[in-house]
Amino acid sequence: MSRNYIGADIGGTSIKLGIVTDTGEVVLRREIEHNQGGRKDDVMELLVAGIRSMIVEYGSYCEEHEQGTGAEQPVLSGIGVSAAGCINSRKGCVAGNGGNIPGWAGTEVCGILREEFGLPAALANDANCAVLGELWAGAARGYTDVVGVTLGTGVGGGIITGGRLLEGSRGYAGEIGHFPTHAGGERCVCGLEGCYERYASTSALIRRSVEKNTEWNNGRKLFSDAAGGDAEALGVIDRWLDEVASGIAGFVHIFDPQLILIGGGVSRQEELLIQPLRDRVLTLVMSDFADGLEFKAATLGNDAGMVGAVYYLLSRESVDERI
Repeated sequence: MSRNYIGADIGGTSIKLGIVTDTGEVVLRREIEHNQGGRKDDVMELLVAGIRSMIVEYGSYCEEHEQGTGAEQPVLSGIGVSAAGCINSRKGCVAGNGGNIPGWAGTEVCGILREEFGLPAALANDANCAVLGELWAGAARGYTDVVGVTLGTGVGGGIITGGRLLEGSRGYAGEIGHFPTHAGGERCVCGLEGCYERYASTSALIRRSVEKNTEWNNGRKLFSDAAGGDAEALGVIDRWLDEVASGIAGFVHIFDPQLILIGGGVSRQEELLIQPLRDRVLTLVMSDFADGLEFKAATLGNDAGMVGAVYYLLSRESVDERI
């Protein structure tokens, strides 16, 4: 009998839910907006209600797709959760930094879900889950050493080494966005100065682009003009790429990966991002590290967090009786 799972991805404004098979395929999806009302219960109540609804929908889905086949309905075997913020994946809870979700810090996510549904549950950081999803069912499949970099409002990261997620002692590892790249630099939302994401995020790109042209208040317009040959737009992107490449070169020297995996909406820009970024990084790293180093854009899109959360649950099930 196949084993299917509930995958959840909790972001700053919405919760994505899905039924994920034991081969990493998402067969049902739904999305729930949350209003950041300031109480951790707001998000958890929506999550629990959404999972209950998904379970009902899953039952109808099975009846519709397996009617008359004589097949036994696949059971739901666990819940994997990907979440924004600083996540203590060992304890299955949100740590002191809840990211952009008010009241999120300290939430005992896995404990609540186990009590509500009587199923195994696991929780991990959203950027870590994204790279795990790509490792299992996306662009990083077949690789054992990967640095995942998600360029968005901030910079997220996930490190795969020897085929396993690098978590550290509590699950906090991989926060590459808060790796300091500029001593005494701009103050970050985390309270520190000079963090990588202050210079390499798409938010940083837009902050600088609107100084040149107020119409460049979103990446779509900026990249569209750059693709059309606008020299000033190309210049803004060029200077931003210097920041992105500098940080990635450092990660290459630390982790010696086979693959640099770029995620976020901007990763769809193959000619204006992926190719020039690869060329820059290869000129910045020592030749031995550059040999065979590959660059790819992530491919799972909005499914990555859900898929990766289920993969994380499966990896924990095999080694940890607490799940």
